[in-house]
Amino acid sequence: MVGRSIILLLLVIILAVGGIIWFDYLNVIDAKGVLAPVYGLLPFIPGEGRSQPRTTGDDLNIDAERLAIRLEALDLRNMEMDTRQRELDSRFGEIVQMAQELEDRQIALEDLSNSLRAQSLDAENKDRNVEQIARYLTGMPPQNAVNIMAELDDQDAIDVLRKTEEIAQAEGTASIVAFWFSLMDPARAAELQRKMAGRPPNL
Repeated sequence: MVGRSIILLLLVIILAVGGIIWFDYLNVIDAKGVLAPVYGLLPFIPGEGRSQPRTTGDDLNIDAERLAIRLEALDLRNMEMDTRQRELDSRFGEIVQMAQELEDRQIALEDLSNSLRAQSLDAENKDRNVEQIARYLTGMPPQNAVNIMAELDDQDAIDVLRKTEEIAQAEGTASIVAFWFSLMDPARAAELQRKMAGRPPNL
């Protein structure tokens, strides 16, 4: 009876140790520290062949790799956004430059238009003034009119003489210009007639 009890006890111990080894192998329990001497006695169980439990360090490494991948993706996204921003800034600069050029051209056109308008007004005012002077002189005694024209420079006198002829033609009356020439100093009269013949009426 004693021997049978000892055999049963040994069998129980062997089964218990085998179960612990098997559960450790399946990573159900962690008994490597306790069973290290037993593993040394059992060379047929290769330690490196047994599956190893995942440690906290492995989880951290995986999380670090995921984080690195996300950071790389963010860097690429930022680089793409920076490139697009530079393109937009460049395009915006071109648009601003074009707008400035258009504004400068508009200002130049307005200045030119104002200048032409002023010149036109000056020409109209001058023409009205010349016409008024011509009518005044026509209504005066001829000698008085000639004396006044003697004080004018050649171009102003020519303008008055031409305007006087235009008024006479428009009104269908005889021009007094020829009579004025007869009352002028002969040299002055000849000079005015030469210039009137040599220049177009608009000069």
